[in-house]
Amino acid sequence: QVQLVESGGGLVQAGGSLSLSCAASGSTFGSAAMGWFRQAPGKEREFVASISLSEDYTAYAESVKGRFTISKDNAKNTVYLQMDNLKPEDTALYYCAMKRGGYPYTTVSRYDYWGRGTQVTASS
Repeated sequence: QVQLVESGGGLVQAGGSLSLSCAASGSTFGSAAMGWFRQAPGKEREFVASISLSEDYTAYAESVKGRFTISKDNAKNTVYLQMDNLKPEDTALYYCAMKRGGYPYTTVSRYDYWGRGTQVTASS
């Protein structure tokens, strides 16, 4: 089993920045990628960003390109999401996830393990 714990959420004014962290523990060996997803009230969970754990590959949703940056520290089994120029529409519960197996790395249903989420609120 894999355990994922997110941290770093909070309340920020529009235009501000937040940095999220996701620490993985347990049977992480062989995992292919980690991703960030978000879910706003009344909406479906959606892809935000993902990163390969073994290759030089990242992917971003169009809505966050140029504002969010995903990165990793393999030695610490930790993935980060730097969020800049936050907008009110970025407000959501942000989840970290890990998947085994290959591509795609952008599909909610392809991820095997999930954290409990951390709230991000950008006020206007």
